[in-house]
Amino acid sequence: MSLERRIRQTAHVGARRLTGTSQARSNKGKVSSPQNAEPPLQTLAIHFTVICVLHHKLKMRIIFITWLFSITILTILCIRTILVYSQCLEDQKSLLLQLKNSLKFNPPISIMLVNWTPSNDCCGWKGVTCDQAGHVTGLDLNSDSISSGVNQSSSLFRLQFLECLNLVNNSFIFKQIPSSFVSLTSLKYLNLSNAGFSGQIPIELSLMTSHCNFRTQIYQSFFRILLGIQNCLDGGSEWGQAISSSLPNLRVLSLSNCNFSGPIDSSLLKLQSFSKIHLGSNNYSAPVPDFFANFRNLIVLSLSSSNLKRQFLEKIFLIPTLQTLDLTNNGLLNGSLPEVGQIGSLQRLVLSNTNFSGKLPDSIGNLRNLSRVDLSFCDFSGPIPNSILNHLVYLDLSSNNFSGPIPSFYMSKNITYIDLSHNALLGPVPSSYFEGLLDLVYIDSAYNSFNGRVPSSLFSLPYLQKLLLSNNQFGGQVALFPNGSLSPLDTLDLISISSHFLSTTSVAPYNLNGFKGCKILQDLTFRTTTCQSVQVSNSSMTSFPQLSTLRLASCKLQEFPPLMNWSRMVYLDLSDNQISGEILNWNWNVGNGTLMFQGECGENHNNSWPKLQIIDLALNNFSGWIQCDAIYIGEFHY
Repeated sequence: MSLERRIRQTAHVGARRLTGTSQARSNKGKVSSPQNAEPPLQTLAIHFTVICVLHHKLKMRIIFITWLFSITILTILCIRTILVYSQCLEDQKSLLLQLKNSLKFNPPISIMLVNWTPSNDCCGWKGVTCDQAGHVTGLDLNSDSISSGVNQSSSLFRLQFLECLNLVNNSFIFKQIPSSFVSLTSLKYLNLSNAGFSGQIPIELSLMTSHCNFRTQIYQSFFRILLGIQNCLDGGSEWGQAISSSLPNLRVLSLSNCNFSGPIDSSLLKLQSFSKIHLGSNNYSAPVPDFFANFRNLIVLSLSSSNLKRQFLEKIFLIPTLQTLDLTNNGLLNGSLPEVGQIGSLQRLVLSNTNFSGKLPDSIGNLRNLSRVDLSFCDFSGPIPNSILNHLVYLDLSSNNFSGPIPSFYMSKNITYIDLSHNALLGPVPSSYFEGLLDLVYIDSAYNSFNGRVPSSLFSLPYLQKLLLSNNQFGGQVALFPNGSLSPLDTLDLISISSHFLSTTSVAPYNLNGFKGCKILQDLTFRTTTCQSVQVSNSSMTSFPQLSTLRLASCKLQEFPPLMNWSRMVYLDLSDNQISGEILNWNWNVGNGTLMFQGECGENHNNSWPKLQIIDLALNNFSGWIQCDAIYIGEFHY
């Protein structure tokens, strides 16, 4: 056999032995280390040997010298590997077994913990790495189905030689990161990514940044910042200075409900990268700072419930990138909406319960992306411009001073919510204004001065659930549910309607049979102002199995309605009717219980109405005894 061939065989055998040795040793429990860790010398030796083999055609002398060098390196590495691996100390094994017993994990899924047994050397357990003295220096419990057990008193924190800890891809759902990590003074690498931890990050972890490489999606600089500003978040105004000096490139600021007081510090103006500001639910007791208008990249500004005062700067409305403006619940904040151009990006305008006033400009229609408008409980006046309605999904203009006719919603094909209640709107409401609103779920036009017929198109909308028309001047005739179709309505409020309402051939005057299409009706409010009475029959009352609120006050009822099997009833109002006679032998399955009256109080009575809270029977002509243990009911008016 030629010398060259023998050298190649020897190099091949050496490389194979080396590979087998390194694999055997690596199975003694590896732990992930930082990406910049140096490659093991074994790998360098393999690469070097392979290079020698690839150059086997070089001169014989060079190959021979290379072969001798490789054999030397192999010998050194084998000795080094033997020295690194040694049996773990008994106290280390005891701590690991305590850790295993305290952890909650799924044995069929576990790879590491399930194989930790007292009979074996702990340095040979999967996921465990030891040093030459037998101290545990690394734990890799990646994806080992752990769900709990790492708490402040865990034996994990008594492994004083631990350098690397990997808990990635476990399920510590709703568990807080223990502050005891700070006791691991030798720790250099910590990975808690995707481990399900929640709650506050312990400030104690910041003390480890000098010697520990974090892999928790939290950077060392962040901990230094926390140390710098933690004493400034005391409710004063210094927090702005601390943040602006520590986080010059901050984009999102969310400090809602932090008990801040005093004006917002102008030092925040340094942070020109702001895209979102959430500072609501504080107590500034000051105006909105003018410098907010200088944040040219601002997308969201939320300052709700913060006791803001005085005039709101119109320029803030005109920030070209602004998409959401929320100033809700600042009752002392006043202002008006400016004329807007074509470049506005505003999508959500929420000014509810502020002191904003004036008219809505026609140019508000230039906000082509505007989808949600809530101006409720303000002091706006004048007509509602049609231009505002083109792209809306949500509109709440309730409790203002809007006047004039109702605008057409015909172009608002995506709208789901309309509240125009408690204004001074008047005139007829054409049925065509609501045609095609296939996504409409809620409409409230109560407490206005609308007249004419109720729009019949409302009763054809496939998803309408709540229809509130009370305290208007509607009249005329209307077919409630054309063709006997079912309706998803669960709330229908018809208080104070005109005398001719519901007067059609298909629905007799005030006959509740006309509502049979409302199979899931939960709240029915009906009150007349005329001498006509509501007709209530057994068939009509059994049509509403989901009914929880029934208000039939002033409906000229002559007798009690047949209230059978209404287990969901919470509110019952039969006041101001003409119900007469003696209260005897009532047996109603109402409120998921039974109300029984028989003779005088104390005789065969049982009142167990766990759901019924209010019953109003005032202004009728009853006689007889009232059930004396009606104290189970929240309110009983008679």
